[in-house]
Amino acid sequence: MSACEARDAKKLVRSPSGLRMVPEHRSARSPFGLDEPPWVPDKECPRCMQCDTKFDFITRKHHCRRCGKCFCDKCCSKKVPLPRMCFVDPVRQCAECALISQKETEFYDKQLKVLMNGATFFVTLGTSDKPELMVCRLSNNQRYLVLDGDSHYEIEIIQISTVQILTEGFTPGGGNTRAIGMILQYKVPGSEELTQMKFTAGEDFSCNKKLSASWLAAMHKATKLLYESRDQ
Repeated sequence: MSACEARDAKKLVRSPSGLRMVPEHRSARSPFGLDEPPWVPDKECPRCMQCDTKFDFITRKHHCRRCGKCFCDKCCSKKVPLPRMCFVDPVRQCAECALISQKETEFYDKQLKVLMNGATFFVTLGTSDKPELMVCRLSNNQRYLVLDGDSHYEIEIIQISTVQILTEGFTPGGGNTRAIGMILQYKVPGSEELTQMKFTAGEDFSCNKKLSASWLAAMHKATKLLYESRDQ
């Protein structure tokens, strides 16, 4: 096993919430991941935190695996995949959390694969006026944005400060817009200054433009999850 593979190795652990497949080293965890929340202690929860039903021998209490709050069975009956916490199987969640997790599952099932497959852009570094044609993709461990062309860059996702998606086609009447590029700012390890990269979709082939637009839309969604992870 290589050093890289050893760093990205995973292990199966059991928590009060269920089985999780997590990285052996915390430093290798996905930047999109969320930590398990602490459960509201039973003694502090005499009633359902949604409908206010009193708990007794018949009405049991259940904890939402995403928020950790305490609910009755009616308010916390759905079992939904929660990939951001690395659960192996769907886990019990309250209605509000279940809705959020269902939307995120689409990102993990579809858009994450788009990011890993990559797309081609003209990339301009800093104040340079010479763009370079590069294939941009998310690494398999989700921790790096990898750019390959005549040059090679690996940008650690957690070092990305801002992502601005560039669009065209907006009209005052509310017409559809299409993603055509993005501006990315990130910190180089060992430096506090921000480095900027501009990504522009090529105009050569319509199929490439469509793929680039899909990749940028997926990156936009990934950015939202990334900011949420940081705010936790």
